[in-house]
Amino acid sequence: MKKGLIKMVGRKWAVILVLLSTFITSGGQIFLKTGASRLDWNIVSQLANTPLLAGFFLYAIGSVMLIMALKYNELSLLYPIYSLNFVWVSIMSPYFFESDSMNAVKWLGVLVIILGVSCVGIGSAKALKKEVDG
Repeated sequence: MKKGLIKMVGRKWAVILVLLSTFITSGGQIFLKTGASRLDWNIVSQLANTPLLAGFFLYAIGSVMLIMALKYNELSLLYPIYSLNFVWVSIMSPYFFESDSMNAVKWLGVLVIILGVSCVGIGSAKALKKEVDG
């Protein structure tokens, strides 16, 4: 029973880690978009493009967090959670970029993503409970 409990805690920790990584990588995407608006093809100026560099850095941190989480839980559960990046960016981008907006169809897409992630989570929770209860 103790081994099952440790496994369950590790799996929950992995889900939390992936969820945090989605927020971090979404921030990275906002920074990448900001840096892209300053993009020119002079390598020296790109080294001073702080938003672009911040975006790369946040992406790297989010990727390391995802890799760490993959050690403790199933890819078939964690990667769908990672799709929440699309939700966070869709919600945040209109606040940062005047050209971005949300409409009913985009909100429907956000809802479908959230429902899909929820279904995967519910299915994984049932499978884990069955596995732990044995």
